[in-house]
Amino acid sequence: MPKELSWLSFNARVLQEASDPSVPLIERIRFLGIYSSNQDEFFKVRVADLKRQAIIKSNKDLNSDPAVLLRLVQKTASSYQKILNNIFLQLKQELKENHIELKNEVEATAEQRDYLRKYFKHHVLQYVNPVIINEQIDLVSFLKDQYTYLLVRMTGKTKCHALIEIPSDIIPRFIRTPSDDGKITLMFLDDVLRIGLDDIFAGLFEYDHIEAYSIKMNRDAEYDLQGNVDKSVLESMSESLKQRLNAMPVRFAYDKDMPEDMVAFIASKLKMTEIDSLMPGNRYHNFKDFLSFPSLGNDAFENPTLPLVRSYDFDQAKNPFEAIAKQDILLYYPYYSFSYFTEFLRVASYDPKVTSIKINIYRVAQHSRVIDSLIDAANNGKSVCVVVELKARFDEANNIKWASRLTENGVKVLFGTRTLKIHSKLCLITRKEGDELVRYAHIGTGNFNEKTAKIYTDFALFTVNKEITKEVDSVFDCIEYPYARHSFKHLLVSPINARKNIYALIDREIENAKANKEAYIHIKVNNLVDTPIIERLYRASEVGVKVRLIVRGMCSLKAGVEGLSENIYATSILDRFLEHPRVMIFCNNHNEDVYISSADLMTRNLDYRIEVGTRILDPVLKERIIKIFDIQSNDNQKSRILNDSQSNHYVPYDKNTKATRAQIEIFNYLNEIENNKAK
Repeated sequence: MPKELSWLSFNARVLQEASDPSVPLIERIRFLGIYSSNQDEFFKVRVADLKRQAIIKSNKDLNSDPAVLLRLVQKTASSYQKILNNIFLQLKQELKENHIELKNEVEATAEQRDYLRKYFKHHVLQYVNPVIINEQIDLVSFLKDQYTYLLVRMTGKTKCHALIEIPSDIIPRFIRTPSDDGKITLMFLDDVLRIGLDDIFAGLFEYDHIEAYSIKMNRDAEYDLQGNVDKSVLESMSESLKQRLNAMPVRFAYDKDMPEDMVAFIASKLKMTEIDSLMPGNRYHNFKDFLSFPSLGNDAFENPTLPLVRSYDFDQAKNPFEAIAKQDILLYYPYYSFSYFTEFLRVASYDPKVTSIKINIYRVAQHSRVIDSLIDAANNGKSVCVVVELKARFDEANNIKWASRLTENGVKVLFGTRTLKIHSKLCLITRKEGDELVRYAHIGTGNFNEKTAKIYTDFALFTVNKEITKEVDSVFDCIEYPYARHSFKHLLVSPINARKNIYALIDREIENAKANKEAYIHIKVNNLVDTPIIERLYRASEVGVKVRLIVRGMCSLKAGVEGLSENIYATSILDRFLEHPRVMIFCNNHNEDVYISSADLMTRNLDYRIEVGTRILDPVLKERIIKIFDIQSNDNQKSRILNDSQSNHYVPYDKNTKATRAQIEIFNYLNEIENNKAK
């Protein structure tokens, strides 16, 4: 199954949440924002790659596979766009039924239009800089990626087109207007601009009629890292980001009510071709702004807040090191607070026993306490080494900034290699305890990011185990000295041993099944698209290994196909938190091997990135991960079946059985564990 179509099927599951009446109303609106943000990245990365493949092969064969797949992807994406438009209209009606109106400039009352015209003059006009479209202007270079514009046409004595960027990065997209009937009335910033069109153009242009329609463009997000080998990594990345700004368009979305001659005009100016995506859509674009749709004060419209689960082991200790020294500790975000990790770093930054800190940075929060603590540690004389991944897609500019700030404050910054992204989630703190140097390690499945740790589910293991911490140190050594050779017993390290060891773990289950021993494989990942891994899972299924998969996103494996994969069952969970951990559980003749990892089962993660997974050695923590996987396997509220048809049917729910919503059940399970410890 092509991974691009599987990805679109995943985003269709996001739309399912937006249309699910059991989801609180404003949360449903925000799912439209998630869908839109996802779709932008999909076109900028995956569709752009298909377009490049189609162009390369088009000289030989216009019906080559990339071109055929590209057209199918475009057709599928267009069908989902229509679904999104219908859901938006449905949600708009439901808001109205709850006394919340999303009005456009035509629907606004005279009083509201007067208020908005004043609002436009005092708050918006200063940020409006129209561009008049003429023969000289190069729109391909001018238009910003992902921004929404109004394409304006003036007719009369003046006949011309203009573009107005909607300044939603400066002014809120949703503006509340006065209402005397007790209702809440919101207006899109787009429509406030429409109300102010005459204030922009009248007196400067002579026209009888003026009209405006929204448009949006996505660019190819790929960039070239090849170049002068003498240039620093920072310089190369900065130049590469400039290349992205001028990359060719891959999608042009426009208001479906725009006249055809205007569509043809702007498409020609953007040099769009038959292999590009021209997508008629709603009156409004950048639905990603719905991610910040206002709360409006009604608790029933949003998910109730889950209280944080307190870690008894950390809370009862004098400091994080005392807690970790007693036993391995496993946290599961966002049920536990990420502040346990930031406290781990904060205390290390001034602890006189701490001699060094090593950490990987892939994505961090805009206001990062992690970065602050690393700088504090350097200022306190600690040896601090930070591996910054400059090629973290769409976070490159932020990471360049962090790298510069860290370097300016005396932190040793490494960038790894040009050929391998560093995606591992490692932190290693070394303390001088008596005559011994003791290492404390963090191995996780998610980024060191305070913001995403509140909405992504991820595992974080804290350990002082000498064998594991020594291997973590070896990973940092491999990054700094790429030609160093290390062996790993407990860690799965891409691209060194992860693929080989995963093969061996699957093959062991195959051999056990052939010997009539119970054999099963449980895997939870974001994406499963690596062909050799899929083929091995098929072989496992053929000999009777029970394979249970939970895959959030792309899944190229075809589950439940007779003669191929009838022993494989795959589902996908999509709920209030983004499922992000990678977990593998192998029966091993009832002596389970359990791993958590930063790596998805994708070729890029296994062969072209530095990723790290770890075997869980503590039997209590092993059982905890197995239990969490079992809860997720039994989800019958937010779980969809993954099969060849990509129909996204929900797991059947028999009302005579217990309703299991995994994300809530896991909260209850973890809370019970910690409460029992405290008794």
